[in-house]
Amino acid sequence: MNINLLLLYLATWSLVALTPGPAVMCAMSQATRYGFRHALVGIIGIQGGHLVFFGCVASGLAALLATASTVFMVLRLFGAVYLLYLGVRIIASTLHPKPVEQAEVPLPSGRNLLLQGFAVQVTNPKALLFMSALLPQFLQPRHSLGWQLTVLLAATITVDTLVLSAYAHFALRGTRYLHASGVVLWLERAFGAVLVLFGFRLLIIRR
Repeated sequence: MNINLLLLYLATWSLVALTPGPAVMCAMSQATRYGFRHALVGIIGIQGGHLVFFGCVASGLAALLATASTVFMVLRLFGAVYLLYLGVRIIASTLHPKPVEQAEVPLPSGRNLLLQGFAVQVTNPKALLFMSALLPQFLQPRHSLGWQLTVLLAATITVDTLVLSAYAHFALRGTRYLHASGVVLWLERAFGAVLVLFGFRLLIIRR
């Protein structure tokens, strides 16, 4: 694969990854609620969504989804409902906070965090359609499609993991300074509200 093309893809995807979206909100929310190491599990789940997206692009399913309005609508509604559920759940958990000395949040299993991150990413059909439009711009017909997709997938996962980890780290670092003042509860509510907003946006967005 052409090195200049790869560097251009890295720069492009870095800008995409830095743009706040459901995956960023999920990583930050998990970090503030459960800690950085647990947020990393959710981030791994998000990368599983990229595996699905690349598989869909490679098999041509993304192109089919772009023309199948019913399938697109069902996937979009499912993703919107899940984001709404996740956001409302986060907000609800902050409405009856325990005293500070009892304020430890029960830790979910690694599997639940993994599935949560995966579900947030894979139920976003706009992300799949964006990926299906972006990837062909960096593929060279005369070279092995499988090898090029593997390289681009590795680049995507590397950049995305670093960016999401940075978001999670700074979110957690901020909450440590703000915990005693009660601002953390409002920060978690803000994360939940943003996820609800993304859910509503997914419900009303037009193709």
